[in-house]
Amino acid sequence: MTAHSSQDSSFRRWRNATLEPFSNRVFALFWWASLFSSFGSLIQTVGASWLMATISPSADQVALVQTAGTLPFFFFSLVAGALADNYDRRVIMLASQLLMLLASLGLAVIALTGVINPALLLGFTFLIGSGVAAFSPAWQASIGDQVPRAQIPSAVMANAVGFNLARSVGPAIGGLIVAAAGASVAFIINAFSYFGMLAVLLWWRPVRARNPLPPEPLADAMAAGIRYVRLSPHLLAILARCILFTVPMATVPALMPVVARDLLGGGAATYGLLLGGFGVGAMLGALSSATLRARLSSDVLLRALCVLAAVALVAIGQSRSSVLTLLAHVLAGSVWTLGLANFNIAVQMSSPRWVMGRVLATYQTVAFAGMALGSWVWGQLGHGLGIREALTIAGVLMLVTLVVARWIPVAVAHAGSLDPHAFPVAGPPAVELHPASGPIVVTLEYRVPPQNAEAFVPAINELGRIRRRDGARRWSVCQDLDDPELWVERFESPTWTDYLRRQTRPTQGDQAARERIGALILGERGSVRRFIERPAGAEPLGGSGARPEPVDVSSTHT
Repeated sequence: MTAHSSQDSSFRRWRNATLEPFSNRVFALFWWASLFSSFGSLIQTVGASWLMATISPSADQVALVQTAGTLPFFFFSLVAGALADNYDRRVIMLASQLLMLLASLGLAVIALTGVINPALLLGFTFLIGSGVAAFSPAWQASIGDQVPRAQIPSAVMANAVGFNLARSVGPAIGGLIVAAAGASVAFIINAFSYFGMLAVLLWWRPVRARNPLPPEPLADAMAAGIRYVRLSPHLLAILARCILFTVPMATVPALMPVVARDLLGGGAATYGLLLGGFGVGAMLGALSSATLRARLSSDVLLRALCVLAAVALVAIGQSRSSVLTLLAHVLAGSVWTLGLANFNIAVQMSSPRWVMGRVLATYQTVAFAGMALGSWVWGQLGHGLGIREALTIAGVLMLVTLVVARWIPVAVAHAGSLDPHAFPVAGPPAVELHPASGPIVVTLEYRVPPQNAEAFVPAINELGRIRRRDGARRWSVCQDLDDPELWVERFESPTWTDYLRRQTRPTQGDQAARERIGALILGERGSVRRFIERPAGAEPLGGSGARPEPVDVSSTHT
């Protein structure tokens, strides 16, 4: 093969991997609508940040604009994720788009009437951020409804390309608009940018899988999402690395207006130029993602990004040249997008569909909490120590994450491991139960030869972690004192509906833990019994009249 044909083949593979999601009409329409919305959002960002820089020139007040826009993710993402997993995601996205539209119009009105002040600006920025926080988990989780699972990484990066395409041009346009017509016009343009997404959402009619079980109560759904993440070590590693990345990287967008004003002596157009450079770098990073992901593991790529981030932060802080500062912002934008997109992909590819919205919401809560915290911290340090010093300290802190990364590597689940695992359906109980009846107690008896007991203990504890992650309560395992080969596993579900809901959650990857148990016990699996706890004085179930024959559940999933 000639060098030319080899390069052509590489380009073709890159092009196919990058453009593959656009073969799905729904995704293509959403991509264009999101692109226009992103233009409006970035123009609004320029308007809000520069308006704050003019009415309150303190660095910490300017940085609070970034904090106000990202803090809603900390407060509302988990609620939005729980709603996205239990209700119509399309309706949730429509409602959140309307909230952002009304908040943008409100901000434009108070800016036009001249009653704007820092508190009102931050308040309306918070409302717009709240709409984004409500929209984002449903939007991210719906990518799996727009493209096949194998195309999710490409779809995530395609969305990043669209956003950063807007970022590369929108801020410069925003800077010109603010300089020529004022921030209020930027806010009006942002309001109009939501109409494309609203139109596509009104047109879209996704096919929803029929679920015979009722939605989880909101508090229970949120708790289930938190529990799933807490009992998933690979997800905890992703979240830990994410916050270590976002806290120092938040310095760049948070202090960018002050860098333009104080370090470069520029105005709104200079700020727009820096934000545009950041966007160009972000787009380049997104376009290079397919090639980098094919050659590097997620963990290695994220470590390399930490080094590049440190270089960009120190360069911005110490540069005396406008050109060098702009180039450092291009590098920072590339690192920013590659880092956050790869964290997002790792989360999406490591979460089953039933909890996808809540896991993505947890990730976004952590990521945006890191951004909000970083924006506030670096704003305070910039105000107290100086802008150059704050940026340099952030760059040094980024290098510290390389040391921590050795103990918390980022890994992505294998393809197919999170697909549902089909078990034989357990038969109905021999007594009539109300859906809210409970608690339901399940016991499994295992015969473990003495020579396998030492290996059985960690294997059964790993299975216990999976059961608790999927919703089992009060899990325990006991060994019979009079018959040491007999082990009994016990756990509960709060209600019969919760028991049935947990039956739908095992994945192909979980089956490996059950197979390890099966290799250590006598027989294919343990003997299963199902009970319901009865309070003192309660009448027995099935005490009179005819009742169904008892059902053997020993071969079903419990």
